[in-house]
Amino acid sequence: MELWFTEKHTENVKFSIQVDRQLYASQSEFQRIDIFSSKEFGRFLTLDGYMMLTEKDEFIYHEMMVHVPMAVHPCVRKALVIGGGDGGTVRELARYKAVEEIDLVEIAEEVVAACRQYLPQTACGFDDGRVHVYYEDGLKFVRRFENAYDLILVDSTDPFGPGEGLFTKEFYGNCYKALRADGIMVNQHESPFYPNDAMAMQRAHKRIVESFPISRVYQAHIPTYPSGHWLFGFASKKYRPLEDQDVTRWKELGIRTKYYNEQLHKGAFALPNYVEELLEKVE
Repeated sequence: MELWFTEKHTENVKFSIQVDRQLYASQSEFQRIDIFSSKEFGRFLTLDGYMMLTEKDEFIYHEMMVHVPMAVHPCVRKALVIGGGDGGTVRELARYKAVEEIDLVEIAEEVVAACRQYLPQTACGFDDGRVHVYYEDGLKFVRRFENAYDLILVDSTDPFGPGEGLFTKEFYGNCYKALRADGIMVNQHESPFYPNDAMAMQRAHKRIVESFPISRVYQAHIPTYPSGHWLFGFASKKYRPLEDQDVTRWKELGIRTKYYNEQLHKGAFALPNYVEELLEKVE
């Protein structure tokens, strides 16, 4: 008998992966957590039936989330990751020796525990001594801080269920307050392709533009996410993602990547016309 994982992308589109076996299943206070193994994509994590990551393509998402702002900000000492219980964003941040402290806020402790056991390739960053994990609501956590972080990475789930509060104007305003005078925030910005996803993306973009003086959007191709076309938001108090990219400094770090490079950094901000039009409507 064949076993398939299927995610509904729209009323008329489904995405399926053939599964070898289910490795983990639990129901936390906040969401259903499943980890499967597959021949094509390796192990993969789903929350409430939505794909979060696969071993085969997670490097694309996590490298673009982290290395774009790190190639711009000249001196990140303290970083905050909101969400990201799989550990991939923390793993990439921990590759920077100059970073002194990494705080991660994840609402569901079970997600971190499951990923540490079944997705060690992604969760290995939790073993770094600079990483401090807090199991609480990211929206409430960030309210407590002012002028505290150089970088905030919003590695959230989609804008419904437990992640819904991480797409509000209040949340982005609190992130702005929690950042230092030259701080940067990067968030996963949803997909622009299917209409419902595009509307969610526009709502988030409008709220970020209202909160930050500098706000740009960049893209990556992530095969297992809806449509494969995914966006990230770059919001800053001071630095611009292209003008302030320091290619020489970043290359001197010697960080080996599978997706990100200095040319791709520039190209990722060159968006298709239909995406530019969606953004312009809410700016």
